[in-house]
Order: sequence, then structure tokens, then C-alpha cells
Amino acid sequence: MDFSSDDWVAIALSLRVAAVAVAVSLPLGIAVAWLLSRRDFPGKTLLDGLVHLPLILPPVVTGYLLLVTFGRKGLLGPVLAEMGLVFSFRWTGAALAAGVMGFPLMVRAIRLSIDAVDRRLEAAAESLGAPPLGVFFTVTLPLALPGIVAGAILAFAKALGEFGATITFVSNIPGETQTIAALIYSYTQVPEGDGPAMRLTLVSIALSLGALAASELLARRVAARSSGAAHA
Repeated sequence: MDFSSDDWVAIALSLRVAAVAVAVSLPLGIAVAWLLSRRDFPGKTLLDGLVHLPLILPPVVTGYLLLVTFGRKGLLGPVLAEMGLVFSFRWTGAALAAGVMGFPLMVRAIRLSIDAVDRRLEAAAESLGAPPLGVFFTVTLPLALPGIVAGAILAFAKALGEFGATITFVSNIPGETQTIAALIYSYTQVPEGDGPAMRLTLVSIALSLGALAASELLARRVAARSSGAAHA
């Protein structure tokens, strides 16, 4: 298959956007998952609903909300621009949109993994004098690592295919915000675009399946190592 320079740029940009989206959102995803799993507080149901809202809302609505919040004339856009953070019509905005859309999948996988951690192990660590933060980093986090790995790669796969929120928030600018999904859309709008669109569709499928397979493989390896360490 012969790929054009635009194709390669879109593929590279998609990988970059997805990687940055996951890297930035992962610490927050772990914190939110732990909070929802281990703490009861007023507004917990509301927080849970807000976290999963991108899965329910049409992606275009999510993109519009990002635009009115982080756009150049949005609620936070001008303040962030003064700090050197510009999201609208930039690849950074594509990463933000991808991170928001993948965040619910990440949090859900991590939360389920934390839920499965035996609280008696955490209580034992606390009884030995470990502070809460120490318990988290020495007990909870290592045991929940398979779910963290799975959640991160699921979010990565979701970010690779993100389209609706991204194109609404940062448009479809070649070389800047034109990801694989956006370029496929562009090809479908022009004559003789079916061939290039199909090639990129196959690339998108291969990348997504590869990410899911990697998620399963890494989760199994991490789980095996954790089990071995626990029995050592």
C-alpha cells in the first residue's frame, strides 16, 4: 500500500495525540478511580456521572463544551493562553479532546482493579504504621497495576479513533489537528478518495487491535508478576 505524505503525517500525529492524552490523564485517572473506589463523600454519585458523561453525550456536544471552555474566547481559554497553553485549533487541543473521551474507559478499568484489591492487605499495612500515601504506593498501586495498564491502553485505543469531539473543538487542519479519523473523513468527501480512505481505515483497525492485544498481554504479565511476588 502506498501512503501519501499526508497519510504519514496523520498517522504520526494520531500516535502523538493518543500518547500525550494518556500520559497526561493517567495520574488524574488513578486518583479519581481510587477516590471512587475507596472513599464515600457527598457528591460521589455526581462525580461518577461526570466522569462517564463523555460516554453518554454525543461527541460533538463534548467537543462544543471543550470549545466554550478552552477556546480562545472560552471561559478558561484567555487565561490559559496567557500562560502559554493554547488548545483551540492546535494539536494540544486534539490531545485534550482525546483524553477526555478516553478518560471514562481508563477510570472504569482502574476502579475495577482497585475494587479487587483485598482491603485487609491495606489494613495490615496501616497497622504496621504505614501512612495512607505509603499504603497506596506500596500495596494498592502494585496490586492494581494490571487494571492501570489495561485502562491506559484502552484509553490509548479510544484516543486513536476519536473524531467527533476533536473535529468540533480543533477542526481538521492538515499537519496540525488532522488525525487518521479526520483524514479518512476528508477522503470520503472527494472523488477517488475511497482507496486512500480504505488504506487508513485498515491502519486504524490494525493500531486499535494491536493496542487491545497489547493491553491483554501486558495485563497478564503484570498480574503474573504480582501473583509471583505475593507468593514469594
